[in-house]
Amino acid sequence: MNAPSREFDVEAIRADFPILGRMLDPDTPMIYLDGGATSQRPQQVIDAEVDYLTRDNAAVKRGAHRMAAAATDAYEGARERIASFLGAPSPDEVVFTKNATEALNLVARSLGDGDSSTPDHLRVREGDEILVTEMEHHANLVPWQQLARRTGATLRWIPMADDFTLDLTDLGSLLTERTKVLALTHQSNVLGTLNPLDRLLEAARAVGALTVVDAAQSAPHMPVDLSALGADFVALSGHKMLGPTGIGVLWGRYEHLASLPPFLTGGSMIEMVHLDHSTFAEPPARFEAGTPPISQAVGLAAATDYLSALGMEQIAGHEKGLTQRALRGLSALEDVRIIGPAAAPERSGAVSFDLAGRHPHDVGQVLDSLGIEVRVGHHCAWPLHRRYGLHGTTRASFSVHTTAAEVDAFVDGVARTADFFRSLS
Repeated sequence: MNAPSREFDVEAIRADFPILGRMLDPDTPMIYLDGGATSQRPQQVIDAEVDYLTRDNAAVKRGAHRMAAAATDAYEGARERIASFLGAPSPDEVVFTKNATEALNLVARSLGDGDSSTPDHLRVREGDEILVTEMEHHANLVPWQQLARRTGATLRWIPMADDFTLDLTDLGSLLTERTKVLALTHQSNVLGTLNPLDRLLEAARAVGALTVVDAAQSAPHMPVDLSALGADFVALSGHKMLGPTGIGVLWGRYEHLASLPPFLTGGSMIEMVHLDHSTFAEPPARFEAGTPPISQAVGLAAATDYLSALGMEQIAGHEKGLTQRALRGLSALEDVRIIGPAAAPERSGAVSFDLAGRHPHDVGQVLDSLGIEVRVGHHCAWPLHRRYGLHGTTRASFSVHTTAAEVDAFVDGVARTADFFRSLS
């Protein structure tokens, strides 16, 4: 990752995002605190996609004409820039998917579809174990449930502790020589908890297990260097990191990708096709069947350029300060329970809370009336909410353009919401 090329000036940054000037009502400015679900896009990202569509739009890798060549250059150039942003050893290890969910499904499906030609360490079969955590987003849980169902493998999970971190007390009995895969999130989308990846990935390597990391919530907010991370596969989503919807990334070690069977089949991912059999292209093309998300890849590359210019360390520092400000404010409010760790080193910028006796949908509706846009519900993490006896939570998530004043308005909005419901009692 390169050093930042611009000063981190939040007001100048806000000017890059045209949607932030929107008024929800004539007298209600928008305070957007839902980047953990979908981030907003700077003009640079919007322009990149529009420029591609108005200048170079064509099918990639399929034509001999100049437009096809320009489109292919834009698409593969985007892959190179994204690989550089992530610290990937090679662009050929970057597979474009439609989101992080598809990336995780790709890995889970391919690990179960191997045959005798697939290396044993890349085949999940009956008797093997898959280890996940109790905090996983459904995207990193349900695919492993399905893999276990198809193959006869056993699904196990690392439980949660009362302090909203993983309970690693029995890790030695959970992560064994039978464990074929350890799949876990880098940062919880609900709790903001940052998992101790160094310890967990090292323990998995010691027993020969493959490691799959869901970085959808971490890659937009802090440095993620794939060359140093030590994982086997990493998934992330473009629309959570200032990029377009409809694009995600699966990074995998090239030797794994080259040995796995394809997830989807059809055009563009083949080597040779006969009526009765086919052979498949080398990665990453093997996993990109059909027409890929070309303009979205261009937009995502522009988003990584934007993040690089700001500097991921600067972004992490900015959001850490906002998170601590929000936690201090919420902690002082009656009837508010913060759902997540309080310690700064163990958490990042997703702040969830429960307002005693009130459904999060009702809380979110009142906040929306104040122009404060947050996420409500179980956040695609039902098992995690059940662990803490919750039907759902209200979550604010911060971004590069979030200001201290917006965080203060959020805390004040929660206080006003609590007062409103108290007045109805």
